[in-house]
Amino acid sequence: MKRVVVGLSGGVDSSVAAYLLQQQGYEVIGLFMKNWHDESVTISDECPWVEDSNDALLVAEKLGIPFQTIDLSKTYKKRIVDYMFAEYEAGRTPNPDVLCNREIKFDTFLEHALQLNADFVATGHYCRKKTMEKDGKEVHRLLVGKDNHKDQSYFLCQLNQKQLGRALFPIGDLTKPQVRRIASDQHLVTAGKKDSQGLCFIGKVRLPDFLQQQLKPKTGLVYEIDAQHRLFKDHSWGKAAFASDTEKFDHLSAPFIYAPEQGMIRGQHQGAHYYTIGQRKGLGIGGTPKPLFIIGTDVKENVIYTGQGEDHPGLFRKGLFIDANEVHWVRPDRKLTTGGSCRFGIRIRYRQPLEGGELYMREKGLYILFDQPQKSITPGQFAAWYDGEELIGSGVIHA
Repeated sequence: MKRVVVGLSGGVDSSVAAYLLQQQGYEVIGLFMKNWHDESVTISDECPWVEDSNDALLVAEKLGIPFQTIDLSKTYKKRIVDYMFAEYEAGRTPNPDVLCNREIKFDTFLEHALQLNADFVATGHYCRKKTMEKDGKEVHRLLVGKDNHKDQSYFLCQLNQKQLGRALFPIGDLTKPQVRRIASDQHLVTAGKKDSQGLCFIGKVRLPDFLQQQLKPKTGLVYEIDAQHRLFKDHSWGKAAFASDTEKFDHLSAPFIYAPEQGMIRGQHQGAHYYTIGQRKGLGIGGTPKPLFIIGTDVKENVIYTGQGEDHPGLFRKGLFIDANEVHWVRPDRKLTTGGSCRFGIRIRYRQPLEGGELYMREKGLYILFDQPQKSITPGQFAAWYDGEELIGSGVIHA
């Protein structure tokens, strides 16, 4: 009998995952990850992990499976929280959920499961894994979940073949209503529980309060850049001539660079590192015909640049760049070599519809050029590329 350690989060998805694996004949062990109890940094006034841990225990007791709690808080602080602070301080916007899966659930948690002689680890992610043979080797394919509204493959975009080989996703072929129905039929305490919000296995985070604990407020100016500024005309997609393909790619993927003299002062902010591209709320500045959206930040000069309206040209770009060291292939056998290119469906944020585009691999990194200009391309976030239903690779957006 194969042994599976399930990451019981105290939610309905992982609860049903454990139940389904039990029904499939696996020996199931429930494990709850305690990822936070650092009193020096308060993530939330609430303490949701206590309730979640109790619910996970009740589910394990209902299913009659062994249950443990594992304290991963030191690792979580080092690999996730400290990383978040560093990224925001540098003016980038990290994605902690992607990192949590790569660094915690399918790394530290997986190592602990293997110490329990587990053959697999399982989570309640809405995605699927299919294994095939290619050139005499097993190749694991990461596929989108059947529920289009809940597909979570994007959050797993940094997993490698070794991690996927040990992973099971029992609810990937189900929709959320089906999962809740199963939980209700089995009288699991989590059947009607709302979906968790915020950081994985921690709960909702009040981000401004969270960041201010280590990134101190620093008053700076907010500038507005007019939509008709020549900067946007000079940065046209169809520049006549380029000395090389790389020059062309650099031009099309480069972010707009603003200067205070290009705009007009609209107000003040409390720290450029608290804000991100595309953000509308949080500035507290009114009096403009259209709402102000953040189109650029400069943490060195502590300046924020904004534009009026969600159609402001400063919000849109044709491409992006990923440094060579940050390019990751879930399917290494489909890796682009230097000079190579390929079309994929691309996603730059969770739940975004796939956008058509071309990937170009060059010595210094990967360029992604979209068929249509994309809104709010954000350094620090992850771009993931798909071939139909399969996630092929991903990378941290450099610019």
